[in-house]
Parts: sequence; structure tokens; C-alpha cells
Amino acid sequence: MSVNPADSTVLGGLFGTDAMRAVFGERRWLQAMLDVEAALARVEARLGIVPQAAAEAITKAARADILSLDELARGTANTGYPVVALTKALAKAAGAEAGGYVHWGATTQDILDTALVLQMRAGLALLERDLVRVARALMARAEAHRGTVMAGRTHLQHALPVTFGYKCAVWAAPLLDDLDRLEGVRRRALKAQLAGAVGTLAALGDQGRAVTEGLARELGLAAPDAPWHVARDALAEVAGWLAVLCGNLGKFATDIVLLMQTEVGEVNEPHQAGRGGSSTMPQKRNPIASEYVLAAMRGVHALVPLVYAAMAQDQERATGPWQSEQLALPQCFVLAAGAVAHAAAIAEGMAVDAQRMRANLDLTRGLILAEAAMMALAPALGRGAAHAAVEHACARALAENTTLAEALRQEPTVAGRIDARALDRLADPTAYLGECAEVIARVAARAARLLPAR
Repeated sequence: MSVNPADSTVLGGLFGTDAMRAVFGERRWLQAMLDVEAALARVEARLGIVPQAAAEAITKAARADILSLDELARGTANTGYPVVALTKALAKAAGAEAGGYVHWGATTQDILDTALVLQMRAGLALLERDLVRVARALMARAEAHRGTVMAGRTHLQHALPVTFGYKCAVWAAPLLDDLDRLEGVRRRALKAQLAGAVGTLAALGDQGRAVTEGLARELGLAAPDAPWHVARDALAEVAGWLAVLCGNLGKFATDIVLLMQTEVGEVNEPHQAGRGGSSTMPQKRNPIASEYVLAAMRGVHALVPLVYAAMAQDQERATGPWQSEQLALPQCFVLAAGAVAHAAAIAEGMAVDAQRMRANLDLTRGLILAEAAMMALAPALGRGAAHAAVEHACARALAENTTLAEALRQEPTVAGRIDARALDRLADPTAYLGECAEVIARVAARAARLLPAR
């Protein structure tokens, strides 16, 4: 049984995805380190630092199946890092002659850091794929429901009319920002690490920079200007990006939970038999996907401080902070993957009840248009007096169970200040939607620029 529910057989599918767990799984991690070692040997062979035959033998041997996890565990427990035991195993598999050139000029953290970058690159690609799904689905909903009027709510109370299409565009906009931010995150974080013992690459003489740049090209990464053994801002930025992404998905999930309430019933998660059910209440259809988006968000937000705290590293190699990143970053990726996958399923399959939206909008018999009435009266009465008059009319409407328009007709200060036709328009929420359509159009234009290339 897994200690972490996100990695368990039973609960893992709710908290994360198999694809992301594979990216950060032990075998993939070990293979990533072997890939770095093999790439290093090939680059050094091209530069004449190690024999070509040795590089070929090292590359051929650099397969995770050469490793004994038990032996690796024993070696790691002894040294505190897996790289010493891993390079010994690689050297043995490559043969006595080639084995002497394994890990030439590198240090343990070079291999661990660059392997982590390879994992992060794959993880970010998975997140981008599903994030694009969410954004596309939400923009399709925004277009389909650009005229579906509903109550906009502040403090969970009716505020002003909006459209469901507008709401979908508001959900999508920060996700487009996340895609935009991702380009900068990749540019700063996807860098190779080859710096040697203290970052000077003294063991490689005057060829250190050539090896660094060659290794970066070989792995499809950028070459850093300076070693980042103790400069962890890029990893912190990745963690921060994951936290912001999950926060934006959490806002979407929170709204879905609220819209699914029995008393609201305007939107429902996609349903299949037994989905979101209860062991005792057969009628239940709980917002289960949204709940796990929120659980993943809270998990990521709890883990990110570990990565931020690891930024204060001592001298040229840290004594502890660096190691704590390993506790947080892989789980942040797994939880974020679960959140995005759930959000994509909701966005693509949610059931929208436009009739219920309209019925809920009409519950207050026009009170949701109180601001419209105030603004219509303000030119004649002044804003303060108009606010007071409409507030008084709202109280009358509630006390007498009548409409806002009818209450306004009975308001002495309103008489003669607004014509009957204008009062009738106050019964039509579609006449007071402001920039709903324009917001949808602007977000759609940005989506059209950002999404097709992905």
C-alpha cells in the first residue's frame, strides 16, 4: 500500500494521473539520470575528451534495466545520493575500459538536477495538453451560451444579470494566462546543469563551457549562464506556476460546486451511473470531480512552501534545502495533473440547464435590475437620491411580494421621472448585460491566438 494516497492503486486515479506518475516514477527518474550520463559521454567524445568507443559503450549500457533497485537503495542509504551507486552500475555495464569514463567531470547534483529538468519538461507538456483541453472546452461553451442569461452573484447573492457564456470566458481567461506564463517558465527552468564540484568545471580545463553547451544541445535544453546548484529560483517558479494553475482551476471548481447545489441546479458535472453517489442516499449526485480539483489545489498550495524555503541555500552546495525539493515537486506535478484532468472532464461534459438559470434569475421578480433602475433615475434625481429611491422600492417589493417595476411606479420620488416604457425595460435582464458579449469576444480572440499552435 502506498503511504501517499495520490500514488495508491485505489485513490491514485482521483488525485493524479498515471501518465504524470510515470513521468516522476522511480524507473523514469533513474532512466533520466542515465540519459544525462550517456549524453555527457557523447558530447565529451565529440570534443575529444573521452574515447568515442567509450561513449558508444556508455550510451548502449545506459538502460534502467541494468540497475538493481536493492543495490541502488543500499548505496543511496550509504552516500545519501543515488548517483554514486548508479554510475558504478553504469560503469560495470559499459565494460572495464569504457566504464572509467562514466561521469567524467560531473558532480552528483549535475546529474540529479538535469534529470529533474527532463522530468519537468515532460510533466509540463502533459499539463499543457490538458490545460488546452480545458480552455478550448470553456471557450466553446462561452460561444454556445453567449446569450444564456443567468444571475451574476456577489457574496453568494443575486447581483446583476450576466450570461453563462460570459462566466465561461471569465473561467477561461486566467487559464490562457497560465499558458502564456508557461512559455516564460520553460525558458527559465528548462536548463541543463553541468558545473562540477563547486560550479567552476575545473576538472574539464578550458573545455568546460563547450561541454555544458554541448550537453544542453544534446538533451534539447538551454545552457545556463551560471551554475544553478544553489540558485533555485527557476524551480521555485515552476512550483509557483503549478500553484497558480491549480488556484485558477480551483476557482472554476468552486463555482461548479455552488452551481450544482440542489437549490441552484444550474450546472451539473457530467454524469454516469454511480458517479458521485452516496452509500446511503440513492438520489445523490455529488460534485466529485470538482471536489478533487479543490483537494489537489490545497495539496499543491501546501507543498509549494517547501520549494520556496529551499531557495536559501548555503555556499556552493546546500546542506538540506536542496533535498527537500524532492519531497514537494514531484507531488505538485502529480496533483496538478489530477486537477487539470478533472477540470477538462467537467468543462467538456458539464450539463447546463438554461431554463433553471432563467427561473433562478426571475426569483427576485426584477430586483436583480435595481442598479439599472438607479442608473436610469440618476440623471434626474442625482445618484444618491436615486439609490435611496430604488432601495426604498426594493423594500416595498419584498414586503408586498411585487415586482421592482411595480414598486417603482408607486414610489413618489420616481413619479414622472422615468417613463412607462423605461420601467418595462427594467423587467428584461437581457437589456442590462453590459460588456458580457465584448468580454467573450476579447477572450475568444486571445484564445484564437494562443490555442491553435498547441
